Amino acid sequence: MANSPQAKKRARQAEKRRTHNSSLRSLVRTNIKKINAAIDSGSAEDAKAAYDNAIPVIDRMADKGIIHKNKAARHKSRLNAQVKALSA
Repeated sequence: MANSPQAKKRARQAEKRRTHNSSLRSLVRTNIKKINAAIDSGSAEDAKAAYDNAIPVIDRMADKGIIHKNKAARHKSRLNAQVKALSA
């Protein structure tokens, strides 16, 4: 339990940041699921549109440190390969 004023403030800040970061992580996961749903439906145009919408979100979260940059690159690479295979 936090006793000093500094420790109490840090606990408040950590909780606030945790909730904010979890919502941003959820945003990334939602965008990835939208791409996967479009790929599963077999629509190349929808998949490409969902991919184009998700890429800036994934990059932004990687820049903010919400997800690791390598994880962002891995998701982008795999999703792009799936979208390209669908349109080919």
